[in-house]
Amino acid sequence: MSEDRHQQRQQRLKEQVDARIASAQQERGLVLVFTGNGKGKTTAAFGTVTRAVGHGLKAGVIQFIKGEWPNGEKNLLQQHNVEFQVMASGFTWETQDKTADTEACLAVWEHGKRMLADSSLDVVLLDEVTYMVSYGYLPLEALLSALKQRPAHQTAIITGRGCHRELLALADTVTEMRPVKHAFDAGIKAQKGIDW
Repeated sequence: MSEDRHQQRQQRLKEQVDARIASAQQERGLVLVFTGNGKGKTTAAFGTVTRAVGHGLKAGVIQFIKGEWPNGEKNLLQQHNVEFQVMASGFTWETQDKTADTEACLAVWEHGKRMLADSSLDVVLLDEVTYMVSYGYLPLEALLSALKQRPAHQTAIITGRGCHRELLALADTVTEMRPVKHAFDAGIKAQKGIDW
């Protein structure tokens, strides 16, 4: 391809991108969903939280399922005044106690509702909340209602596999992670600083 043709093609592309940017005039908080069976949902969500904090925005994090083991994102972001509330029961397949897991979910959800109603928070991450809905620990309507009633400027981030179709419909941006290859499948154990 000649230099002139390349420059003309790039100029057309620039004009298209500039036109799309110019037409996007709304300013409001978003609902972002990171779902799918692939690795990286929580990592992508924390990347967004880190970006927000780096720009001086205020964020809060609710972690469903994760438990109380060391967490690199928490270690870093708490130093920047990010509030973390963690469902201390850990993975539900370890406890195998639906009543206790439901109680733990609803206890941490109280913090989630508070954060989603807090106009001082610019970003709220609800990490692994899709499982809470799927398992019946958290009523879908409670989550939808809190998301719809949050402050207009606030962005909410939802992560987890099997995101309910009503949450997908409410979301502004949905990213589905698809597994192609994973080290764990080859017998390589999860690594501190890489996987957690």
